[in-house]
This record gives sequence, C-alpha cells and structure tokens, in this order.
Amino acid sequence: MIPGGSRIVYVLLDGVGDLPSPQLSGLTPLQSASTPALDALVKKGCMGQVITVGHNIAPQSDIAVFNMLGYDFKDGEGYVGRGVVELLGSGIEFRDGDLAMRGNFATIEGSNRIIDRRAGRDITEWEANAICESLSSKLRFSDPNVSHVIKPTIGHRVVIRFRHNSLKLSDNISNTDPAYDKVSGIGVARMSSYQDMVEASIPGDNTIAAKTSAQLVNSFSDQAISILKSDAVNKERYKAGKKLINCVLLRDAGNRIPKLVPIRDKYGINAAAAVVDMPVEIGIANMLQMEILKSGKVDDYEQKAEVISSNLTKYDLIYAHIKGPDEFGHDGDALGKKKNIEQIDSLLFERLLKETNSADVAIVVSADHSTPCIKKSHSPDPVPLLISSSRVQDDGSLRFTEEFAAKGILGQINGSQVIPTVLQAIYHHPNPS
Repeated sequence: MIPGGSRIVYVLLDGVGDLPSPQLSGLTPLQSASTPALDALVKKGCMGQVITVGHNIAPQSDIAVFNMLGYDFKDGEGYVGRGVVELLGSGIEFRDGDLAMRGNFATIEGSNRIIDRRAGRDITEWEANAICESLSSKLRFSDPNVSHVIKPTIGHRVVIRFRHNSLKLSDNISNTDPAYDKVSGIGVARMSSYQDMVEASIPGDNTIAAKTSAQLVNSFSDQAISILKSDAVNKERYKAGKKLINCVLLRDAGNRIPKLVPIRDKYGINAAAAVVDMPVEIGIANMLQMEILKSGKVDDYEQKAEVISSNLTKYDLIYAHIKGPDEFGHDGDALGKKKNIEQIDSLLFERLLKETNSADVAIVVSADHSTPCIKKSHSPDPVPLLISSSRVQDDGSLRFTEEFAAKGILGQINGSQVIPTVLQAIYHHPNPS
C-alpha cells in the first residue's frame, strides 16, 4: 500500500507541453485553453517542472514514459529500443537476437524525398492490413536464413521483426527515418537540420551481425518502395486524391528483451494498472507487469475516466496515457491542440476531480515530452507536473500551464524522480484533519 493509504492516478498527457504560438496570440495551448477542472485540481495541489529524459534530449515517447515511471536505464543496462517495445506491445513473438524496428507508412516522391512522414494521417485499418499483406507476400531476401514479420498497429504505425536462423542480429545500426537518431541506445528526435530523404541504414561497427542487419534493413526499404509503387491500395488512394503509402520509414532497432523490476516491487505497492491504447505504452505496461485496463477508443476520454474511477479501489497506482495533444503538435495545429486539451479537461478531468474529495486519492498530471506546434516535433523543453491531493502542500498555483509549473514549489526534477517525489509529498504532508 502507498504510504498514508493514498491511491495515485498518474495521467500523462502525450506531448501536451508547448511554446508560445502565433496562432494563439503568443500563448501556449495550455495557457489559451479553458480548463476549469484542471484549474480546480491545481488549486488543491502543487506544481513543478520535469525534464523527462535529460537536458537537450528531445525524447521519443517510449524512453520518456519509462523515465516518467522511474526507469532511467542509467544503471549500466542499455536501452532496448522502441522497436522491441512496440513489437512486444503488438503481440508478436520475439527472442533475443531477433531485430525489431518501428516503422512509419510514409509518402515519398522523386528520388526518395519524404513529403509526408505519416501518409496523410488518413490510413484505414483495411489499407494498413492490405499493404502489410502485400509486402509480406512479395518481399524476398537473398539469404535463405532470413525471415520477417510485418504488422500494422494504429494509423501510420507498423512494426517489423527480422530473424536470422544462424546469426544473432545487431541493433547497432542507423535509421532509415531521418527525423530520428539514436543517442546511447535511446531514440531521439533530431534537433539539428536534416534532409527529408529516406536514408540508408549504416552499421555502427564492423561486426558481421551489424553489417548483416543494416543490409537487411536496406533491402527491406528498397523492396518496399518498389513493391508499393504499383500496389492496389495506392491506385485507389491516387484516384481519391489521397497521399500514397509508398514507403516504410524504419527506426529504433532493438535485439533483446529487457529484464526489468516490476513496478509493484520497485515502489513496494500491491497492485498497479495501466489505461493505455498504443502498442508502445502497452509494451511498457507488459514489461513492468501492470494490468492493462480496456478503455474504448484512443480518444474516448469519458470512458477512460469511467474506467479509472471504477477501478480505484483495486489498485494503488493507475497510470493513464492520454493521446491527442501530441498529434496536433506534430501537425503544427495550435488551435486544434487547444481544443483537444479543453475536450480532455471536460471529459476526463471533470470526472477525476470528484475523486479528490477523498483524502485517499491523489491525481498526478504531467506529460511524456513537449511537442511544440511551432517545431512540429518533440523538443527537450520541460513539461508541467501537478500533484493534486488534500495530503500535499498547496503552493498557490492557479492553472496547469508551463508558466505556473516553472514557479511551483516542486522545482525542476528528472522524469525518473516523479513517482518518488509524489510518494514523498503524500507521506510528508498528511491531511491535517
């Protein structure tokens, strides 16, 4: 049981952090949005800022979520890569020595110039399945010991597993997706300028495993582009005036299954659950042995609130990953992000606000990373953190915004410190009544 008998609802708003936007008269989406429920939660708690992974690191969601749950991979154990996390979250069988990668269905033109990394964001489930079936049936590798599995997940997202019957493949290779790089095994958004061109995967060392892995990835990439040129799905999309799905951008190679301490044991609690939808968050929840609670569609915020509230008596910690703000950030749509935040406030936080009437519930709100609309990508900017409970000290904050977070009494902490900070706040500031 959590110290003081409290239960924690830990909400991560995907990519909610932002920078001042010209679309919103110089305000961030959080500052511009009308969020009465979040504001009420703020007035019952204290705030601070979080550097989710590290200074000057624009993290991907996988490593950011791990850090926000307390797993920073700084104990000498290198990170396994998003490819493995999403593959395991997609239910594909995987063993050490396989090579897993995350992919994006994308649109290219000319000499492999990328014009849309998500092929219009309008890919149907039928189209994604048909594309993967076409690739699976037509891909051929010169080495008969090589096999592959390709599976669509949600929208433009896809996962790929390569297997070699007599060789353990290496994850020490570069991406074909130019928007992302790898730093110490961690996938990060590139902050330096780069060309929007499909890149060749390059081995990071001279081992046979690394060279073979890069060759496999490049063969897959080249064949996929060739196969998809004349695919039936693209013929229909062309007729409909939609962007073609004519490339698969690959990133975040991984070749082993991590061995992680279950989150229950890490924090000495009895039970933990996760309200998650995407393969990457499902994979993380599975790795940390959190029970997954089903909660309708990705944007069914009202249903997620119901699932959280109805399960509070069963779990000491419920982690909920809320999608929405991040996609508007990537699209550069500050007004859309503002409206999405307002929707989340009215459908999710208005319900959760009622739970804070009990001293036994603490609502913690933060983000996995910032996705500023003016940058259209993840950034290293700090994200807001709120601990709302009658057991914590009120610091006078008024709204859940970047501005109030910067002034909060929690200061600026690292992502891996969030849950320990929450436990300490609850323990040291019991309800005076």
